[in-house]
Amino acid sequence: MFTIMIKEINTIEDVRQFAFQLVNDENLSFHPDDDFADYINTETKLPSYNKEDISRFNNLMAKCFVVCEKYGQDIYDLMGEPLYRKLKIGSFYSSQN
Repeated sequence: MFTIMIKEINTIEDVRQFAFQLVNDENLSFHPDDDFADYINTETKLPSYNKEDISRFNNLMAKCFVVCEKYGQDIYDLMGEPLYRKLKIGSFYSSQN
């Protein structure tokens, strides 16, 4: 990974950046409700993340929920945008063309 992963989530823009990094830098198809311990490398069949990364990513995701709630944003729509763009699916992609 060449990009430094975001370390704190304090704003809606931070939530967007975290989602973007998960999809584009980590190459992860994720869901905000999932525990990062559940992600398995499809080639090696081993966990994708070590215990420290799992804890860090789960904590960042928990903060995403807090920030989205605070600012009245739907976390699922907001964090789904980078994946929809990458996969070129969903209403977000359709409305951008």
